[in-house]
Amino acid sequence: MKRRAFITLLGGAAAWPLAARAQQSAMPVIGFLNSESPAPLAQLVSAFHRGLNETGYVEGKNVIIEYRWARGRYDRLREMAADLVGRRVAVIVTTGASPSLLAARGATREIPTVLISGEPMQDGIVVSFNRPGRNATGVSLFADALSAKRLDLVRELIPNAAVIALLVDPNSRESMIESSEVQEAAQAIGQRIIVSKAGSELDLVPAFADTPAALLIAGSPFFTRQRDQLVALAAQHAVPTVYEWREFATAGGLISYGPSLTNAYRQVGVYAARILNGDKPADLPVQQPTKFELAINLKTAKTLGLTVPESLLGRADEVIE
Repeated sequence: MKRRAFITLLGGAAAWPLAARAQQSAMPVIGFLNSESPAPLAQLVSAFHRGLNETGYVEGKNVIIEYRWARGRYDRLREMAADLVGRRVAVIVTTGASPSLLAARGATREIPTVLISGEPMQDGIVVSFNRPGRNATGVSLFADALSAKRLDLVRELIPNAAVIALLVDPNSRESMIESSEVQEAAQAIGQRIIVSKAGSELDLVPAFADTPAALLIAGSPFFTRQRDQLVALAAQHAVPTVYEWREFATAGGLISYGPSLTNAYRQVGVYAARILNGDKPADLPVQQPTKFELAINLKTAKTLGLTVPESLLGRADEVIE
């Protein structure tokens, strides 16, 4: 090989990594902030990716995603949010517990933020659902009367249950709101409710020790993180249990009823992509749940010796056998 050709080839080879780095740095960056752990949420993160893909964005190809998982350490969220702001991400996506979005809110009022939240208006994150008016939008999972409907499901499944237990997370505002709603609904129909609290892993086993005929699990990011343990404890103590999210039923839980988390994460991906394409969060309405999933695990019902009424099976969106 001639010397000039060799030098040209060598120079081109050296430039390849530089070109690749330049191309990567030109990609927009999404900061993904979550208060929990990645493993239990893997399918939901995949749904977020699908939302991005629908609008033409593929991680590693034309967008970079910086993940920050607090793994239940809420005290780390402020630092993580500040780190994402320091990296000048184009969009921040916050999912998980309310502290995630509050940390993002505290870190920036300028970077567009897409969230999954219980009640973003109550947190002061948006002005209204139709016109958020600030730097944030996303999906609200709050829906009236869902707690009462889950109570109705328990009573339909076990009509003679004298006492029904409710497990709440005292560290979750949403969980405590649900506790009030369930107790109010129970009082209206003369149903006795016992409330148990579990805010850490050490509290979970005792919560199942003296559980009566049936159990309701309130919504909580902590409970989502402990999904497999909760399902296992319900099986171990042979307690018919009703959960909020479909993912509990697919993991072996008896019944779940609530909004679609999969759809919520997909919608967050769509909104993040739209913002990358120039839309302003203030003009993107906060999405509210329009579909509620009733999932019934017949295999678990048979293990518990329960016969699920045909009326209940007929309303189910998913029957797991």
